[in-house]
Amino acid sequence: MTSARLLAPRTSVPAVQWRAREQAHHERADALTAGHRARAARGETHPVEDFLFTYYSYKPAVLRRWHPGAGVELTDAATDARAAWRWYAPGAEPGSLVVDATGFLAEKRRLVDATDRILRLTAGRTAQFGCFGLHEWAMVYRQGEHRHPVPLRLGQDATDAVVEAADLRCTHFDAFRFFTPDAAPRNREQPTRERQPDLEQPGCLHAGMDLYKWAIKLGPLIPGELLLDAFELARDIRVVDMQASPYDLDAWGYAPIAIEQAEGKAQYVRRQRGFAERGQTLRTRLLTALDEARAIARISRPERRRRTA
Repeated sequence: MTSARLLAPRTSVPAVQWRAREQAHHERADALTAGHRARAARGETHPVEDFLFTYYSYKPAVLRRWHPGAGVELTDAATDARAAWRWYAPGAEPGSLVVDATGFLAEKRRLVDATDRILRLTAGRTAQFGCFGLHEWAMVYRQGEHRHPVPLRLGQDATDAVVEAADLRCTHFDAFRFFTPDAAPRNREQPTRERQPDLEQPGCLHAGMDLYKWAIKLGPLIPGELLLDAFELARDIRVVDMQASPYDLDAWGYAPIAIEQAEGKAQYVRRQRGFAERGQTLRTRLLTALDEARAIARISRPERRRRTA
């Protein structure tokens, strides 16, 4: 636990209330991770549902840990296990605990500022809906071995033909970096890690999935309920991402979204628009949580500092 200084909270929550929220969080997290945990115990894998635990490398235990967010004082918490957790400090009321927003922001300033920039710039852009999920197709283009041990729905030659007839518009670096060498030059953009804040846009499915990553990285500043909402969005996006992929997932119970056909493209865009709306709501909530943490710590956003310099 952080040094014994008192941090001024904005909200004081009685123990009976915050413990009920914590218990509800545990139950929700356990339900969301039950399938993955059961498969892991049996040594089995799932090409769709296990992705969020392998690609992002966050264990179910991370999802299960509940935080109230910055500015919330948990009363009668001094004997709780979280008293030994990092980034917690005594609150104004004896025996209470609060998230140490000041300490977290001071130590992780570069991470927080970079995350804030991506979230804020993405939130301010108009969503684009013309990619049709072709990033997964570009990842297998003219490739004998594929990322997933699942057969291609159309076969290799027909899959390659779809890519060759398409206009590849991927703007997300962490999708683009898996394009095959033959597919990468076909893309409109050549995304890099450095350009990520300038290219990210709210219609991108991977940008929506990444909201879960940003929520994890912001740690105790993010209320547990928001973290699980971000995970649920990422889970739902992953399903559509793979339904629209070139893989044949019929054996796993997933009907294809045939984006090589007009009807499939329309279906994909409908789902994409829904995810974009959910994602923008979550971005706003994440940015609000960050602003609250900065207000508690009395730290301005980088943009404000530049304007007043």
